[in-house]
Amino acid sequence: MWIPYSRGSSVDRILNFYNMGLDGDSVVTWIKSIILAILIAAVFWVLSLIVRYLLTHLVPRITALTSTDLDDRILVRISPPVELLTLFAGIYLGVRTLPLPQRLHTFVAGTVFCVNVVLFINIAYRIVDECLSWYARRIEERTGTAVGVHVMPLVRKVATIFLVGSGLIVALKHFGYDILSLLTALGIGSLAIGLAAKDTLANMISGFTLMIDRPFHIGDRIQLTSGKSGDVVDIGLRSTRIRTPENTLLIIPNSELCNSTVHNMAFPDMRSQGRITVGVSYESDIQKAKRVMVEAAQEDPDVLAEPAPESFFISFGDNALQTSLIFWVTDYTKLFQVTDRLNISIMGRFKRNGITIPYPTRKIVLEREGICPTE
Repeated sequence: MWIPYSRGSSVDRILNFYNMGLDGDSVVTWIKSIILAILIAAVFWVLSLIVRYLLTHLVPRITALTSTDLDDRILVRISPPVELLTLFAGIYLGVRTLPLPQRLHTFVAGTVFCVNVVLFINIAYRIVDECLSWYARRIEERTGTAVGVHVMPLVRKVATIFLVGSGLIVALKHFGYDILSLLTALGIGSLAIGLAAKDTLANMISGFTLMIDRPFHIGDRIQLTSGKSGDVVDIGLRSTRIRTPENTLLIIPNSELCNSTVHNMAFPDMRSQGRITVGVSYESDIQKAKRVMVEAAQEDPDVLAEPAPESFFISFGDNALQTSLIFWVTDYTKLFQVTDRLNISIMGRFKRNGITIPYPTRKIVLEREGICPTE
């Protein structure tokens, strides 16, 4: 079919575009560049197959000799993207050898470069993710707490933001954008956010410290420097919640807990020491009183036989001889009940053995003015 056209028409411009530069040495240059690009891509394709073979057959034999499974898990996760990264690296080098127009060359090479950056970030994220999971699992096995549930999601988000930000900076720099102003703006913004939320950040960092160092666990009974005590019910990123014996909830900022002395009653075990101090009259047999107190403790089922309960004569009081009974209970939650039973038992035994607990007394002497007392 014949289509008439004149010079300067759209068909003529299209033909001129395709015929542009295809005479003489330019044709040879194009052919050589295409062949070189294909050869480079083919070489890297073969190299990707070699990398896949090494990562799936040879390297696992080496990682199997280590005592940890971390390297094996990392190897399984990074093998596919490493193979793709090798292939796309060859494609990128091949594209750079083609004599394309400037804009087209920039677009095609930049697209392949961004694919390589995404693959590299994916590999780095998989390595970080496996390391965090392995570390969280080790802490959970050692401390018996679910650290991964509280800490690791936030750490993964921070790592993801850092990796994605680094990838964007590399991509922008590749396309010739000035990243110095961007980094300056990010630095100033981070400083402003840090100053505005310094208390919140301090509590979050302290929360990380509490979750990793684990001075106490959920369920432990702790005593604060203020004298208040209770059972830990939750350890959050900003605060820790404690249920008191009065069934009220204390919400304490984590930074306050990290910077103060905390008495953990449940560590290293559930045992707890109790003390009962009682005064007996000066006319009573102090040795008999000490023996009666020890016998009362030995007969209680919740008092430990080892360390054995002991009684001590500690001081001369104004109205009585002060004695103390030291004993240990199997569980710190039973200390109040055991103390109550021992107090009742000691009082009954003192009465049966003629040991008196004196009341405080005062002797007052009245003298009349001008009259001296006679002998």
